[in-house]
Amino acid sequence: MKLVFSHRKESGPWGSKIRALAETAKGHGCAVDSLDYEGLMDPDERVARLANYLAQEQDEFILVGSSMGGYVSLVTAMDHTPKAVFLLAPALYIPNYKHQAYRASCPVEIVHGWSDDIIPVENSIAFAKESESTLHLIVGDHRLNSSLDQVLRIFDSFLRAVLSK
Repeated sequence: MKLVFSHRKESGPWGSKIRALAETAKGHGCAVDSLDYEGLMDPDERVARLANYLAQEQDEFILVGSSMGGYVSLVTAMDHTPKAVFLLAPALYIPNYKHQAYRASCPVEIVHGWSDDIIPVENSIAFAKESESTLHLIVGDHRLNSSLDQVLRIFDSFLRAVLSK
Protein backbone atom coordinates (compact mmCIF):
# COMPACT_ATOMS: atom_id res chain seq x y z
CA MET A 1 0.00 0.00 0.00
CA LYS A 2 1.25 3.47 -0.85
CA LEU A 3 0.17 6.73 0.78
CA VAL A 4 0.31 9.80 -1.43
CA PHE A 5 0.34 13.12 0.41
CA SER A 6 -0.82 16.48 -0.96
CA HIS A 7 0.29 19.50 1.06
CA ARG A 8 -1.51 22.73 1.79
CA LYS A 9 -1.26 25.86 -0.35
CA GLU A 10 1.60 27.57 1.45
CA SER A 11 3.60 24.58 2.58
CA GLY A 12 5.99 22.09 1.08
CA PRO A 13 5.85 18.38 0.39
CA TRP A 14 7.68 17.35 3.54
CA GLY A 15 6.47 19.73 6.23
CA SER A 16 6.48 18.59 9.86
CA LYS A 17 2.89 17.33 9.80
CA ILE A 18 3.39 15.26 6.64
CA ARG A 19 6.66 13.86 8.01
CA ALA A 20 4.88 12.76 11.20
CA LEU A 21 2.01 11.18 9.25
CA ALA A 22 4.50 9.48 6.92
CA GLU A 23 6.33 7.93 9.88
CA THR A 24 3.03 6.56 11.16
CA ALA A 25 2.29 5.09 7.72
CA LYS A 26 5.76 3.54 7.47
CA GLY A 27 5.11 1.94 10.85
CA HIS A 28 2.25 0.09 9.16
CA GLY A 29 4.55 -1.09 6.36
CA CYS A 30 3.28 1.44 3.82
CA ALA A 31 5.32 3.22 1.19
CA VAL A 32 4.91 6.99 1.16
CA ASP A 33 5.30 9.81 -1.31
CA SER A 34 4.48 13.50 -1.15
CA LEU A 35 4.01 15.51 -4.30
CA ASP A 36 5.62 18.92 -4.60
CA TYR A 37 3.08 21.59 -5.54
CA GLU A 38 5.21 24.56 -4.48
CA GLY A 39 4.65 27.50 -6.82
CA LEU A 40 1.48 25.92 -8.21
CA MET A 41 -1.33 28.02 -6.74
CA ASP A 42 -4.23 26.78 -8.89
CA PRO A 43 -5.88 23.85 -7.05
CA ASP A 44 -7.06 22.22 -10.26
CA GLU A 45 -3.57 22.30 -11.75
CA ARG A 46 -2.55 20.43 -8.60
CA VAL A 47 -5.36 17.94 -9.27
CA ALA A 48 -3.92 17.39 -12.77
CA ARG A 49 -0.42 16.84 -11.33
CA LEU A 50 -1.72 14.24 -8.87
CA ALA A 51 -3.79 12.52 -11.57
CA ASN A 52 -0.71 12.29 -13.82
CA TYR A 53 1.29 10.83 -10.94
CA LEU A 54 -1.42 8.24 -10.19
CA ALA A 55 -1.64 7.20 -13.84
CA GLN A 56 1.80 5.61 -13.32
CA GLU A 57 0.95 4.00 -9.96
CA GLN A 58 0.75 0.21 -9.95
CA ASP A 59 0.02 -0.38 -6.25
CA GLU A 60 -3.10 0.30 -4.23
CA PHE A 61 -2.97 3.75 -2.71
CA ILE A 62 -4.47 6.00 -0.07
CA LEU A 63 -4.71 9.75 -0.66
CA VAL A 64 -3.92 12.11 2.21
CA GLY A 65 -4.44 15.83 1.88
CA SER A 66 -4.22 18.92 4.07
CA SER A 67 -6.17 22.13 3.33
CA MET A 68 -5.87 22.77 -0.44
CA GLY A 69 -4.27 19.34 -0.60
CA GLY A 70 -7.50 17.96 0.85
CA TYR A 71 -9.42 19.45 -2.06
CA VAL A 72 -6.80 18.04 -4.45
CA SER A 73 -7.02 14.56 -2.91
CA LEU A 74 -10.82 14.43 -2.83
CA VAL A 75 -11.31 15.80 -6.36
CA THR A 76 -8.70 13.37 -7.70
CA ALA A 77 -10.45 10.51 -5.88
CA MET A 78 -13.57 11.20 -7.91
CA ASP A 79 -11.84 9.91 -11.08
CA HIS A 80 -9.44 7.40 -9.56
CA THR A 81 -9.82 4.49 -7.17
CA PRO A 82 -7.97 5.04 -3.92
CA LYS A 83 -8.46 2.53 -1.14
CA ALA A 84 -9.39 5.48 1.14
CA VAL A 85 -8.92 9.22 1.60
CA PHE A 86 -7.75 11.03 4.76
CA LEU A 87 -8.31 14.79 4.92
CA LEU A 88 -7.03 17.44 7.32
CA ALA A 89 -9.02 20.71 7.33
CA PRO A 90 -9.87 20.24 3.65
CA ALA A 91 -10.49 23.30 1.49
CA LEU A 92 -13.97 22.27 0.33
CA TYR A 93 -16.72 24.56 -0.96
CA ILE A 94 -14.25 27.41 -1.47
CA PRO A 95 -15.50 30.18 -3.79
CA ASN A 96 -13.70 30.22 -7.15
CA TYR A 97 -12.58 26.58 -6.86
CA LYS A 98 -13.80 24.65 -9.89
CA HIS A 99 -15.45 21.80 -7.99
CA GLN A 100 -18.23 22.59 -5.54
CA ALA A 101 -19.72 19.09 -5.34
CA TYR A 102 -17.75 16.06 -4.19
CA ARG A 103 -18.22 12.31 -4.16
CA ALA A 104 -16.02 9.40 -3.27
CA SER A 105 -16.42 5.70 -3.90
CA CYS A 106 -14.15 4.83 -0.98
CA PRO A 107 -14.03 5.58 2.76
CA VAL A 108 -13.22 9.21 3.59
CA GLU A 109 -12.11 10.34 7.02
CA ILE A 110 -11.75 14.00 7.98
CA VAL A 111 -10.07 15.82 10.87
CA HIS A 112 -10.91 19.48 11.34
CA GLY A 113 -10.07 21.90 14.15
CA TRP A 114 -12.90 23.77 15.85
CA SER A 115 -10.86 27.00 15.83
CA ASP A 116 -9.97 26.95 12.13
CA ASP A 117 -10.07 30.56 10.93
CA ILE A 118 -9.10 29.75 7.33
CA ILE A 119 -11.44 26.94 6.24
CA PRO A 120 -14.81 27.02 8.02
CA VAL A 121 -15.41 23.86 10.05
CA GLU A 122 -18.97 23.95 8.69
CA ASN A 123 -17.60 22.99 5.26
CA SER A 124 -16.27 19.70 6.60
CA ILE A 125 -19.48 19.12 8.53
CA ALA A 126 -21.53 19.66 5.36
CA PHE A 127 -19.38 17.26 3.31
CA ALA A 128 -19.31 14.61 6.04
CA LYS A 129 -23.08 14.76 6.40
CA GLU A 130 -23.67 14.63 2.65
CA SER A 131 -21.22 11.76 2.06
CA GLU A 132 -21.72 9.98 5.40
CA SER A 133 -17.98 10.20 6.00
CA THR A 134 -16.26 9.95 9.36
CA LEU A 135 -15.53 13.38 10.82
CA HIS A 136 -13.36 14.19 13.84
CA LEU A 137 -13.84 17.71 15.19
CA ILE A 138 -10.99 18.44 17.56
CA VAL A 139 -9.49 21.32 19.49
CA GLY A 140 -7.14 23.13 17.14
CA ASP A 141 -6.71 25.73 14.45
CA HIS A 142 -6.22 25.31 10.71
CA ARG A 143 -2.74 23.84 10.90
CA LEU A 144 -3.66 21.41 13.71
CA ASN A 145 -0.06 21.60 15.00
CA SER A 146 -1.16 21.99 18.61
CA SER A 147 -3.24 18.81 18.23
CA LEU A 148 -0.71 16.75 16.27
CA ASP A 149 -0.62 13.91 18.81
CA GLN A 150 -4.39 13.51 18.53
CA VAL A 151 -4.24 13.74 14.72
CA LEU A 152 -1.62 10.98 14.69
CA ARG A 153 -3.76 8.74 16.92
CA ILE A 154 -6.74 9.25 14.60
CA PHE A 155 -4.55 8.59 11.55
CA ASP A 156 -3.13 5.42 13.11
CA SER A 157 -6.66 4.14 13.78
CA PHE A 158 -7.72 5.05 10.25
CA LEU A 159 -4.79 3.10 8.78
CA ARG A 160 -5.47 0.08 10.96
CA ALA A 161 -9.07 -0.01 9.73
CA VAL A 162 -8.26 0.53 6.06
CA LEU A 163 -5.35 -1.91 5.95
CA SER A 164 -7.33 -4.66 7.65
CA LYS A 165 -9.85 -4.78 4.79
